[in-house]
Amino acid sequence: MKNFPRISETEWEVMRAVWAGHPATAGEIIERLAAGDPSWHPKTARTLLARLVKKRALSSQPDGRRYVYEPLVTEQACIAAASASFLDRVFGGALQPLLAHFVASRPPTPAELAALRRILDGSKPPPKKGPKG
Repeated sequence: MKNFPRISETEWEVMRAVWAGHPATAGEIIERLAAGDPSWHPKTARTLLARLVKKRALSSQPDGRRYVYEPLVTEQACIAAASASFLDRVFGGALQPLLAHFVASRPPTPAELAALRRILDGSKPPPKKGPKG
């Protein structure tokens, strides 16, 4: 994931607005952003759209006097890249200290623990068969 675009906090908001429905014009994206936070300024959103095109996270195609944007990266791929980067930077790539930190700082609810157990149980390798079988 070395060539994956690095996306800032604010760019994540723009990408979420694009992932919510695409293709989308700048106007549609700006409306989605403003619906979640009325302080969004159209010029700021357009600047971020241009930056995301330059980073190759979005494509833009002219459609008359406006541009239509499409994501070039999926939300899941961005989450995977950001998660791996965070794990490497903050925890040296080790998963156990990350989990220990989050459990200690915000103890999971019983329902969350049950869900985590199901995830962990599902990721266990199948038991090895003995010599007889």
